[in-house]
Amino acid sequence: MAPNDSGAPLVADPLGSLAERLGFAFPDRALALAALTHKSYVNEHRDEGLSDNERLEFLGDAVLDLAVSQLLMDRFPQAREGDLSKIRAALVDEPALARQGRALGLGPLLRLGRGEVLTGGRDKASLLADALEAVIAVMYLCGGIEPVLRFLATALAESFASASAGTLDRDYKTQLQEAAQSRLRATPRYRVVAQTGPDHEKVFEVELELRGEVLGRGSGRSKKDAEQVAARQGLEALARGSDGSGGPLATPPPLPAVTPALDAVAVIRPDEAAEAAREAPSAQCQEVEVPVPLAVSGAAVVAAVPSASVPVEPLVHAPRPAPRAKPRRKVAPKKRAAAKGKPGAKRAPGKKGR
Repeated sequence: MAPNDSGAPLVADPLGSLAERLGFAFPDRALALAALTHKSYVNEHRDEGLSDNERLEFLGDAVLDLAVSQLLMDRFPQAREGDLSKIRAALVDEPALARQGRALGLGPLLRLGRGEVLTGGRDKASLLADALEAVIAVMYLCGGIEPVLRFLATALAESFASASAGTLDRDYKTQLQEAAQSRLRATPRYRVVAQTGPDHEKVFEVELELRGEVLGRGSGRSKKDAEQVAARQGLEALARGSDGSGGPLATPPPLPAVTPALDAVAVIRPDEAAEAAREAPSAQCQEVEVPVPLAVSGAAVVAAVPSASVPVEPLVHAPRPAPRAKPRRKVAPKKRAAAKGKPGAKRAPGKKGR
């Protein structure tokens, strides 16, 4: 919370500042001021007959979808409907709108209740996104769709470029992770180096290290936001091909090639190995020219012969023992049941034969 922040705009003429940044003059100042007014401020000033920005936000959401859809149709004439829908969703979600609201400097222009001010409402993503939609609604009501298209074409230029490169749906940390692993075979590391401000307005400062070099340093209201800022600086450093100090990033060392030095390859048949095993002492290793076998394929044993003789244990293919015959189980003779109608068969008492 800024010193003496009562919830009113922090600049003397919020509408004049907003009009200058947008390049659009607001003929209806009361409507434009309502776009910057949160309902918490209205609740604390009930006797002033103020309006909040919720209804304007509702209209601005629809206008934003329409304007962004038209811009996407113009810039990506070959894109399919599904791809256009994904790009639009990434451009008009809350984090994207909040970033645009911060870039426009909406936070200091808002009229907020003291409770929202104490909880960091001037930098809260939901409030900034809602205020931007309300401002777009006022631009549409006062000037039609054309000023909205001009503003969004400039504000979303970088996002359109990311969509063309296929990186719009990936944040800076993800892009840096992929670039660092593919180019340098290294993983970025983030660490918090400072925390400033009271608990309700804490600011985190994060350093980005890559292969022992500091490539970026970012700050934000959360660790995640600070890491994103640092990751963006790291991407810019990789694009320049330099580390944080301006020196060139060292290229990673090549991976060592693992290839055994072989003088020859010998093929030893199982019968030859068995004959050599019978001639060798059974309890000792014998120094022979037969190397350690590498693989067995079919009826031949393929082995690599090193340049020096190595004492090895001869390979012996022991015959498989004959399977033991399972003993036959003795089955006790079953008692023969007396068959009905046969001589000597006993009938159950009380039953008469038919």
